[in-house]
Amino acid sequence: MAEAAEHGGASGHAGVLGGAGRLGAARLLLWALAAVLAVRQAASVLRVPPGEWFSDLHLSAGTAVPGTLYDARRFTGTPFAGLVLKPLAGLAAPASLEVAWTCATLFLVAAVGVVAARGLPDPVPRRTALLAAPVLVALMMVSLPVRAAAFPGQTAVMPVLLVLLAFFRVPGGKPAGLLVGLAAALQPALLLFAPLLWLTGRRPTARAAAATFAGATALAWAALPRDSWTYWIPHLAGTGLGGSPEGLANQSFHGALLRFGLSGPGEILLYAALAAAVTWAALRRAARYARDGQLLLAVAVTGCAAVAVSPTGWRHQLLWVLLAVAGKVGKRAADRRVWPVAVVLAITLPSAVLLPNLAALAPVRDNVPLLAAVAAACAVPFLPRSSPYWREPVPTLYGRPAPARWARVPLLPFWRRALSRPSLPLELLLIRVGYSIYSHIRAAAPASRSLAERNGSRIHGAERILGIDIERAVNRAVVDTPWLEAFFDFYYSSFHFVVPLAILAVLYRRRPGDYRWARASLGLATVIALAGFWLFPLAPPRLMPGLGFVDTVHGAQDLANPSYGAMTAISNQYAAMPSLHFGWSLWCGVVVVVLAPKGWQKLLGALHPLITVCAIVATANHWVLDAVGGAAVVAAGFGLVHVLSGPRRLRLVLPAPRPVEAGAGEPDRLAAVRR
Repeated sequence: MAEAAEHGGASGHAGVLGGAGRLGAARLLLWALAAVLAVRQAASVLRVPPGEWFSDLHLSAGTAVPGTLYDARRFTGTPFAGLVLKPLAGLAAPASLEVAWTCATLFLVAAVGVVAARGLPDPVPRRTALLAAPVLVALMMVSLPVRAAAFPGQTAVMPVLLVLLAFFRVPGGKPAGLLVGLAAALQPALLLFAPLLWLTGRRPTARAAAATFAGATALAWAALPRDSWTYWIPHLAGTGLGGSPEGLANQSFHGALLRFGLSGPGEILLYAALAAAVTWAALRRAARYARDGQLLLAVAVTGCAAVAVSPTGWRHQLLWVLLAVAGKVGKRAADRRVWPVAVVLAITLPSAVLLPNLAALAPVRDNVPLLAAVAAACAVPFLPRSSPYWREPVPTLYGRPAPARWARVPLLPFWRRALSRPSLPLELLLIRVGYSIYSHIRAAAPASRSLAERNGSRIHGAERILGIDIERAVNRAVVDTPWLEAFFDFYYSSFHFVVPLAILAVLYRRRPGDYRWARASLGLATVIALAGFWLFPLAPPRLMPGLGFVDTVHGAQDLANPSYGAMTAISNQYAAMPSLHFGWSLWCGVVVVVLAPKGWQKLLGALHPLITVCAIVATANHWVLDAVGGAAVVAAGFGLVHVLSGPRRLRLVLPAPRPVEAGAGEPDRLAAVRR
């Protein structure tokens, strides 16, 4: 037994060393990724011609010419920031200053990530402790705030770092207060951290912060009186500088109310009431999280509130929202990723990618970063460390792949298939973002008219050889039959999105285990199709000159100038191979035939791809071989899901029984396995 124990200990020690080695390798790879993203960001910023650096900000004259900071209204910083930045303009040539400013900004971003990662509340798992800093730095490098803050004259990263240093790296007392006061002098809304210090018992630090802010502001008044008057009085702490206050770049309550069409004393009163309510709620929550040992979350909540209540909360000041991922939300392990993913998407992607361009959604789409900041400050139910779910959330039920029918197909189960129903908000958000990215890539695919028409001629020639060139005959027959033309036009235009979304909705509600399988296969098929759009631009029959096709859906096309068509303004008309119109309909048919419990439902599922292939040919939108390509990518999607996660039918892997798992949702999850 002693020998066995010795061997067991040795193997366990080897396992620990192996795990540490894997974590170390992952950490290096993540830091390398962060470095690559930093270089990419620097390259985009350094495209600005050296002569334009600081020229629009009126900082090149040094401090000898007061009163010129805000003449062009491009500079958005405080007079104190201008006082600090003006001497820099005369220290070096524009090219040297350009490189130095960019490198310094990216270095500050990396410092923010390191300090924030070290401020995570204890206990911190080893994996999180090692990987948090490079992951956070990489996310910040691609975030909207950093992409805006790296340009000339923006000082938004420095105040964030000063506040984090004051709370996590500098001993309490006057030194920490000095840093917070300097941060507020650069961004006045950050003076909100002084009440947080007061509420958490650090009253000398709070007094030092207020005194430093007052002293720095007074110094700026003495040195730049005209600029200080312009910033604080006519522009009310910078409102209107750097752009219109109702512009989308101003993600504060004031900007949102102006976008809603409010103005005058009524808007000011409503803005003041909202700012007071958010400040009160956020400071109470932040003080509670600080006392609970979640100081980083408390700092993030306060920073989010500061951006929301500021008269101008510019995008480059929204790093606080990204830091709010430090909070844990949800009792189930499957729910833990909802808040971080939502924050990362909101802070890294344009609002147009997150929500469709519908007038009804404009109030939400135009204020996504503001809503994320307000949610973090006032609404998101972050778990306290005293919660039983803080360290041990309700685990997710996973299925174990059953033996495959096709013994010769190798299985590489890279992911475990969860049997529980995924989070609906996260699913909707990811579907929307995924489709938006797909649309952008599809639209950016090569659209050379000559190449597309040449490929169209090749496809047409191949079909003649195979004896399946039926497109023109079918198109003419449908055009000569008005009711049939109307039917196929309606079917082509209406069911492409409706049917797949309806099937996904039914599966999500009734068959959550199969929902994941079906969704993954559809997503993989769509990704594979993008390769076809890029590698083989193809003119559909309706855009082939001289063949006599009639475009029944989009109307007459000027084939001498194919961009004349209305649809070409929103979609790449040469992204035709493979046909996802048919591919998605085939996916619908397969899923319904496999999963539908009744025969008539299976029949309808089988008819959908048959009618769709008739529609795409009859309306001259696709060749027959396009449908073959659509079938190929769908087959590849199903095949990849089978190879990567095993067959659809699974065996349940039950976790150790826990009292907190008992609930009404368990029978539903077990039912998904029995089917």
